[in-house]
Amino acid sequence: MPPASGKQAKEFPWWLAAAATIAVVAAIAIFTSDIYAQVFGTVVQGIGITILVALIAFLLAATIGLGIALMGLSGSIWLRQIARFYVEIMRGIPVLVLLFWIAFAGVPAFVAGWNFVTLPLQQAGYIDALLVREVSLLWRAIIALAFGYSPFIAEIFRAGIQSVDIGQIEAAKALGLSRGQRFRLIVMPQAVRVILPPLGNDFIAITKDSSLVSVLGVADITQMGKIYASGSFRFFETYSIVAYIYLTLTVSLSLALRALEQRMRRSQRPAS
Repeated sequence: MPPASGKQAKEFPWWLAAAATIAVVAAIAIFTSDIYAQVFGTVVQGIGITILVALIAFLLAATIGLGIALMGLSGSIWLRQIARFYVEIMRGIPVLVLLFWIAFAGVPAFVAGWNFVTLPLQQAGYIDALLVREVSLLWRAIIALAFGYSPFIAEIFRAGIQSVDIGQIEAAKALGLSRGQRFRLIVMPQAVRVILPPLGNDFIAITKDSSLVSVLGVADITQMGKIYASGSFRFFETYSIVAYIYLTLTVSLSLALRALEQRMRRSQRPAS
């Protein structure tokens, strides 16, 4: 009996108990203190933008990453080299630097190139010239995060696809399945089991790194906190609430990811 109790004590999620304690203490402070309640009411207004930025940036990064992964696994040496070049270059640039570059250099360069290419259509009156200010800072931030995370997601997809037994792919080819059918029916269903956990971790990371968009003035949680703190000089209360909100988001996502992993492991067990 004592060994069983000791094992249960070791397996008990003490980290979750500690996080729950912090959450309870913070909630008590919010509901019992006028100052914390005011700070929370202001900062929480940015939670919608934070979730929007994280979700769209992740979906774009996953789309780009899948494309780069498929290029890296293609039979063309040129596509493989382009994919490797993209991964190494983009992976070597800090996300914050990439954010500034895309916002203040990449987008203006794209707008100039677009206007040059579409000049005949503009002169004919079919379209108007695109202005830099028409590309919102919100979208510049989303694009930067998407490109910043796409090389890491590309490597996740590549590793997941390569984890599938080549014998099954060859068997599907022998049965006459096309390349697209093999990928859709054989490769992806098995690769997903390997891909999902690290993809979930990247989504958690991109949710935290979405706070970087505040440097562009995007009204996310961090930016709302900066505005309130600069006007009230209550830096401790403000950034404690900002940290609490991010902690709540990331721990919730982590628990959901853990539950998904456990469910996937149960589904892989052979039926007794």
